[in-house]
Amino acid sequence: MALGYKARRRWSLVILLIGLPLYIVLAVSVVSWLGRPPILVELLVYVVLGLLWALPFKFVFRGVGKENPDDSQG
Repeated sequence: MALGYKARRRWSLVILLIGLPLYIVLAVSVVSWLGRPPILVELLVYVVLGLLWALPFKFVFRGVGKENPDDSQG
């Protein structure tokens, strides 16, 4: 079942406003669990975790910033 434009916009807001802060807390918890590794390792962990969160939601964010294709004007 494909999501419509408005549903993708709503889900993207939910993901960014609720899911992303929760994921940030999780990422910081993972790094603190590692016991404060060297700064380059810590940076690498944050970069990898920062990229991994978006992969499952790529289909939701695709085309959200563009004009609504469902509007038939003209």
